[in-house]
Amino acid sequence: MNKKKVLVVDDEARMRKLLNDFLTKDDFEVKEAADGEQAVDMFFDENDFDLVVLDVMMPKMDGWQVCRQIRQFSTVPIIMLTAKAEEKDELLGFKLGVDEYISKPFSPKILVARIEAILKRTNNFEEVVEINGIVLDKTAHKVIIDGRDVDLSFKEFELLSYFVENKGVALSREKILNSVWNYDYFGDARTIDTHVKKLRSKMGSKGEYIKTIWGMGYRFDAD
Repeated sequence: MNKKKVLVVDDEARMRKLLNDFLTKDDFEVKEAADGEQAVDMFFDENDFDLVVLDVMMPKMDGWQVCRQIRQFSTVPIIMLTAKAEEKDELLGFKLGVDEYISKPFSPKILVARIEAILKRTNNFEEVVEINGIVLDKTAHKVIIDGRDVDLSFKEFELLSYFVENKGVALSREKILNSVWNYDYFGDARTIDTHVKKLRSKMGSKGEYIKTIWGMGYRFDAD
């Protein structure tokens, strides 16, 4: 079985070595970049990374700029590392398509657990699922609705996949956070509402399948 390949981007050599040691111990293949420009060059030159761990504050090109460059062409999972803990920075990260947001200092073991959880979710979903005109292609990370390609962010794709997997089940916001954003994600449940609103809009008339359960959460009804 091929090892999962992770790109670790941080201008601190000590941090890169720490993450490299922990990830290598858990049988990941790790590549390192010391600044934003090197990260972008490496990402597009090798073009086979399964996940990116990306620091925010870096020389030459910061993490936000790197994220924007990657998101123009790829939905690869991205975990942002930052010394800042301000809500506006976290919201910016999710707006750009960041999948997890971790403030320094953090536990390397928790980071590895989050990486494994993200990759497990992407690997456990059936290759292609079709339901009432909605086609989810996991291999291509692609959604087609009534024959039309729908451009979803990584997190929007995971959210829709989770709804489809749990068709007809009432899901609380907390359960969705725990399942899609990770078991230890300390976020506001309003994050769910924001993503659902965007997802519904992109799905057009099929967005009506995501039903709101007032005071609780959501249910996906495609019948």
